[in-house]
Amino acid sequence: MKINQKTGKPERNHRRSAFTIIEVMAVIVIIGILAGIVAVNVVGYTDKARSATTKAVLKTLHSAVIQFKLDTGRYPTEDAGLEELIEQPTDVTGWAEGGYLDTTEVPLDAWKNEYVYQLYPESGKPFVIISYGADGKEGGEGYDTDLYSTDAN
Repeated sequence: MKINQKTGKPERNHRRSAFTIIEVMAVIVIIGILAGIVAVNVVGYTDKARSATTKAVLKTLHSAVIQFKLDTGRYPTEDAGLEELIEQPTDVTGWAEGGYLDTTEVPLDAWKNEYVYQLYPESGKPFVIISYGADGKEGGEGYDTDLYSTDAN
């Protein structure tokens, strides 16, 4: 530190240090680019996780319907659908006490849509459980693709 000869007080450096507007804008642009890259990657992993979760639940529901058939001698009706896995129908015997799912409600797919249960679909299988994917509509591509329980097994 320098001492001023006339006043005897320490001299201060009056040079101002600050960011220029160009530097601030460059930092903002870089942060925006990084945020965009992170967002794209996170959304991709979220959709993959939802698809994998839905496939796993489809497999569980498919197995539960098969067990229902083994115990009762018939598949759940299309009218009652998957509800018969958690609530005992009045016209069957051999229904497993406590039901066929670990929950008290039929689960929704990972996009919060109901599963569709069909008896004797066009595929020739005895039944199928369907998730219509991210868009919740029949058909679609990518994460909007329909997922079938018969494919999950």
